[in-house]
Amino acid sequence: MDKSLDLVTRASAPVVTRERIGVALLFLMNGFMMGAWAPKIPEFAARLSLDEATLGVMILVFGLGSLAMMPVAGSQIARFGSSTVTRFAAVLLTPCLLTLTFVGNVWLGGVAIFLFGGLIGAMDVAMNANAVSVERHMRRAIMSSCHAFWSLGGLIGAATGGFLIDHVGVGTHAVIVTIAAAIMVAAAWPLVFHDAPHPDEDVSSRPRGLPRSPLPWLIGVLALFCMIPEGAILDWGALYMRNELGASATLSGFAFAAFSLTMALMRFAGDLIRDRLGAVKTLRGCAAIAIIGLMIIGFAGNSTIAIIGFALCGIGISNIVPIAFSAAGNLPGMAPGVGLSIVTTMGYSGILVAPSAIGFIARHTGLGLIFVGLSMLIVIAMAFSSLARHADNAHH
Repeated sequence: MDKSLDLVTRASAPVVTRERIGVALLFLMNGFMMGAWAPKIPEFAARLSLDEATLGVMILVFGLGSLAMMPVAGSQIARFGSSTVTRFAAVLLTPCLLTLTFVGNVWLGGVAIFLFGGLIGAMDVAMNANAVSVERHMRRAIMSSCHAFWSLGGLIGAATGGFLIDHVGVGTHAVIVTIAAAIMVAAAWPLVFHDAPHPDEDVSSRPRGLPRSPLPWLIGVLALFCMIPEGAILDWGALYMRNELGASATLSGFAFAAFSLTMALMRFAGDLIRDRLGAVKTLRGCAAIAIIGLMIIGFAGNSTIAIIGFALCGIGISNIVPIAFSAAGNLPGMAPGVGLSIVTTMGYSGILVAPSAIGFIARHTGLGLIFVGLSMLIVIAMAFSSLARHADNAHH
C-alpha cells in the first residue's frame, strides 16, 4: 500500500473497512462449520454405533487434530503471513463436513474428524493472527466483534442444522453447508488483509524457551476453566437434550443455537461494556451469570428450561475469553505473541480435549450432573479474576 494513502487511511480511520469485513467473514465461516457439526454429532455417533465413551474418544481425536495443527499454523504464519495460511486452511476446511457425513466405519471416521479438528484449529490461529494485524492496521479493537461473528456463524450453523437434518436428511444438509461455506470463503478471499510474514513471531526459532513469569500460565488456567464448559455445550449439549430430556433434533440444535445467539450479542456489546466497567468487573459479572446458567442446565426438568440455561451460559462465557486473550497480549515485559500462544493453547485445549473426558464420566453420572459440576470451574476462574486488569493495559 502507498505510504501517503496509508496515512490518510489512518487519519480518517473508518470503523468498517474491507480488511475488517474479510476477517469477519472468515470467523463467520469457521463458526458456521462448528455450529453445523454440533447437531450432526448424535447422528454421527449412531451411524458408527458409538456409545458415550467411544464418542468421547472421537471428540478427543478432534481435539488432538486441532492441538497438533495449531503450532504448525503458527510456524507457517511466521513464514507466509496470516492471510495466506487462513485462506489455505479455509479452502481445505470447506469439504470436511461432507467427508464426515459419508464415512462408513470408525477408522475413516477417526481420520476425517482428526482432519476436521486440525483444520478448524489451524484456521482459528491464523484468523486470530489476521484480526490482530487488522487491529494494528486500523488502530482500533475489533477482536470481540470478530469472536461475535464466530458465535453468529455457530448460531446459524446449529439452528439451521437440526432443522435441515430433520427435514431434508443428513446428506443434503452436508451439501448445503459445504456450498454456503464455499460462498463465504469466496466472498472473503479478495478482502482479507494481506500481511507480510512474521519472522519475529516464529516461536520455533526462539532459543529462550518458555517464560518464567507465572502470569501467562495463570491467565491460561482462567481461559481453560471458562472454555471447558463452552466445549461441553458444543459437544454434549445436543446429546443431553436428545437423550436425557427427550428433545427432537431441531430442539437439540437450539441448545447450541441459544448459547451462540446470546454469546454473539454480548460479544458485539463486549468492548463497550468493558470500556465502561473495566475488565475485572466485566469478568466477575460474566462469571456469575455463567455459573447460574450451568446450574439451570444441569437441573432442568425439560428442554425449554435447559435452553434458557444455555442462553444464560452464552451471556456469561461471552466476554471472559476475549478478556483473557487481551490480558495475555498485554502482559508487562512480555512479547504479545508469547503470552498469547500460551493462553490460546491452554484455553483451546479446554474446549477441545476436556469434553472427551466427559463421555467417560457421563456413562456413570449422566450429563445433567456434569453441567452442574462444570460451574465449579467458573467459580475457580472467578478467584483469578483480578488478573484481568492486564487487559485494560491495551487502552493506555
